[in-house]
Amino acid sequence: MDWLIYLNGFAVMLVLATVTWLLSLYLRDVSIVDSAWSIMFLGAAYIYFTQSPLTELRETIVFLLVLIWALRLSAHLTWRNWGEPEDRRYQAIREKYVPNFAIKSLFIIFIFQAVIAWVVSLSLVTAFQRPALVTGISLLDIMGILLWLTGMLFESIADWQLAKFKNNPENQGKVMQTGLWKFSRHPNYFGECLIWWGFYLFALNNGAWWSIVSPLIMTWLLLKFSGVVMLEQTITTRRPDYLQYQKRTNAFFPGLPKKIVTEQYPKGHTS
Repeated sequence: MDWLIYLNGFAVMLVLATVTWLLSLYLRDVSIVDSAWSIMFLGAAYIYFTQSPLTELRETIVFLLVLIWALRLSAHLTWRNWGEPEDRRYQAIREKYVPNFAIKSLFIIFIFQAVIAWVVSLSLVTAFQRPALVTGISLLDIMGILLWLTGMLFESIADWQLAKFKNNPENQGKVMQTGLWKFSRHPNYFGECLIWWGFYLFALNNGAWWSIVSPLIMTWLLLKFSGVVMLEQTITTRRPDYLQYQKRTNAFFPGLPKKIVTEQYPKGHTS
């Protein structure tokens, strides 16, 4: 692996993170980092692509997949959060790190996310650096494309279904339980996970099996750090129906809804 190219990608991520931080000071809203997250990957991927020794069809496909994923996710999050107050997660961080949160946020939010994104991008930089013996498009590449496509469909459809549900005033305070959300409480995160395992298959085809840390970290983030666990910490207090939804619906991997067995008491029995 060419470490200089990898470091150049990190430099681009740091620049994008810093620019986003400056914008957050003007807007007084650090949650815009969510929209910038995928753009950091896109900036690094452009460096990995243009500075790699080979930029043929296979490398072009990988870059296009990153481009489509990054632009769609950033556009979706920007549209979803437009005109909304700062996300409650970041409001809690802001309260925790006063005073001088404006300066602290550069490091604890923006630089921190750039570092994580850089580590996760390991499977991208290795996907572009093809050994001389690896030629053409292989079965692993095709599998990577199919896995990416499945993940993109899951993520895009789930986001669209949830946005449509929230835009209906009749659903105020209700829990989304139809469409893909009937089979998983977080189908969009499941789709995101598949996308990164798809990228890993391109890297694996180049012999970079060790870059598996990339999809593993992303999976951990989605499940245990900033994804499922964080979102479900307070949701039951805001939406009591979510408790029943949790009992019958898988958290991450899609599956058929579980039947909830209610306890039956003998006639005349009181609890």
